[in-house]
Amino acid sequence: MNRTQLVAYLDTFLEVDQYKDYAPNGLQVEGTEEVNIIVTGVTACQALVDEAVKLKADAILVHHGYFWKSESLPIVGMKQKRIKKLLLHDINLLGYHLPLDGHAELGNNAQLGKLWQLEDITPEAGLLRLGCLQAPMTVKDFKDQVSCSLNREVLHLPGGKNNVQKIAWCSGGAQQYIAEAAEWGADVYISGEVSEQTTHLAQELGVHYFAAGHHATERLGVKCLGEMLAKKFHLTHYYIDIANPV
Repeated sequence: MNRTQLVAYLDTFLEVDQYKDYAPNGLQVEGTEEVNIIVTGVTACQALVDEAVKLKADAILVHHGYFWKSESLPIVGMKQKRIKKLLLHDINLLGYHLPLDGHAELGNNAQLGKLWQLEDITPEAGLLRLGCLQAPMTVKDFKDQVSCSLNREVLHLPGGKNNVQKIAWCSGGAQQYIAEAAEWGADVYISGEVSEQTTHLAQELGVHYFAAGHHATERLGVKCLGEMLAKKFHLTHYYIDIANPV
């Protein structure tokens, strides 16, 4: 598949123009014009780039790419090594951040809702989602279900009643949405990371908080996107999960 056509398709499919993001979405490092083998992963770390080289990939598609607003501009050190290897092997790097969290079908949040079998009852557009379990569960049973589904023990900050049914969630580092989740009437709020104040917010807002892992909550979207591209455009696709305990 032609690189330009692939990027144009992804930009449209993921509606990148709808997001004000912290990094450029789309093509970040230019490689070969023809893409037949694509590797997907959460973050374009050196380990993922190395695996892509071994697989003779033409493109790497990730959720966390390069050129974040807060990072230093010079291409030196770690950044130089990553980019140099991409250029030496003519590999395209494509990154989609918030568009891959928020996509209604293949996004991280949509996929988490399906994973936990939640009926989406989100009251307004945005990254934060609200869902409903088919029947109430004890908070311990639901915590165990989430931990099992992500293959990771979640951190539980107690904050409410024992039986839960309304669940709010947002993948990645979105612990700041707990107050909004409480306003929506959520019994539990799930995100990837946790801050010092989250403990107090959970207790005082009466909402259980699950820190389920930034990496763990952002694996599904990019994998599903790669699988869709492979099927639609007859590409060879490899999803590489570089383990991350955070």
